[in-house]
Amino acid sequence: MSLWQTFRIALRALLRNKLRSFLTTLGVVIGVGAVIAMVAIGEGAKANVEQAFAAMGTNLLIVMPGANTSGGVRGGFGSQPTLTWDDLKAIQTQVPTVRLAAPLLRSNTSVVSEDQNWTTQVGGTTPDYFGVRSWPVSSGRAFNESDIDASSKVVVLGRTVVDKLFGPSSEPIGQSVRINNVPFEVIGILAAKGQSTTGQDYDDTVLIPVSSYRSKIQGGLKNYLSGVIFVQATASADLARAQTSVTDLLRERHHLPQSVDDDFSIRNLTEMASAQQQGTETLTTLLASIALVSLLVGGIGIMNIMLVSVTERTREIGLRMALGAKPHQILAQFLVEAFTLSVMGGALGVAAGVGVGLYLASRFGWPLLIRPDVIGVSVLFSALVGVGFGLYPAHKASRLDPIDALRYE
Repeated sequence: MSLWQTFRIALRALLRNKLRSFLTTLGVVIGVGAVIAMVAIGEGAKANVEQAFAAMGTNLLIVMPGANTSGGVRGGFGSQPTLTWDDLKAIQTQVPTVRLAAPLLRSNTSVVSEDQNWTTQVGGTTPDYFGVRSWPVSSGRAFNESDIDASSKVVVLGRTVVDKLFGPSSEPIGQSVRINNVPFEVIGILAAKGQSTTGQDYDDTVLIPVSSYRSKIQGGLKNYLSGVIFVQATASADLARAQTSVTDLLRERHHLPQSVDDDFSIRNLTEMASAQQQGTETLTTLLASIALVSLLVGGIGIMNIMLVSVTERTREIGLRMALGAKPHQILAQFLVEAFTLSVMGGALGVAAGVGVGLYLASRFGWPLLIRPDVIGVSVLFSALVGVGFGLYPAHKASRLDPIDALRYE
């Protein structure tokens, strides 16, 4: 008997009990579908984290001022100005592993156009900020050193602010907005960046020259920098070294002995991204492991139904043996039936997993990354589960005595 004939006989036997065959494969369908959906969503979440942190900027460190203490209660980092403009200059010039460094002074302020107003985050910074954040302008231009030196009243708007003040898809280059009742000319529109992992809208921002910010928006603290410093390392491999160098430089400049804690804080976004990715990968692995348990449960279901099938078809087995069927042919027939059940369940599971993944990705707004290798391994594993759990019932069928089988009622 050829393999094709064996397959046809096995398929015909399965189709005699369609509902039972489908229910038997359900465990495999759930297992394979869960593996594919969870891994796809996990990969999508990982890509979402990478995209969100890439939007912050590449090879990025954020230097924040220290905390104040009042009545034994300590404020958070940034509550006490400890960074100076000389510190910024030193970071830019004395740390070889630093490519760019830029300040950012921020406050929530109302921005007014001719007929609309919007309260948003207004930031004062330098031209290096656009390079540190890898944030180009989509139209117009960014301000330059001449604008800084002249304290020019020019502004670059984020996409969300443009939409709120001038309407969607508008390009208000050359128009005027008022910040703290001071008119600023719109010279550029920032490229859209989207949201952070915490839901912050990066595009809901306004940037002006730091000199204009200090003179027109918010009075400064003389030599103290009332904001944060964004630092870009020369390469990702130099990020940890840059962080150590900046820490040592600031401690030396602030005359801090070894027994005293830092009066500043440095956040390494790469470490934060890695921690989030590791958490996502751990959760994905856990969920995929649970899904694999479903596959094993599906395999047990296949074994159970195949044992029932052997019992129900004892006379049929005896008749085939009496007509000349060899034990290995009986073994092959039941193995093919188990294999067919598991592969059909795997195929349905792939479709179910992709469908569930698409639904969840659209619901959470994550990208869906289907991995072909995971699909292949899942289907292969489901086939191995079917063969492995079908081996005992098939072996039992092949060991039946033809005479006893024919007498079976």
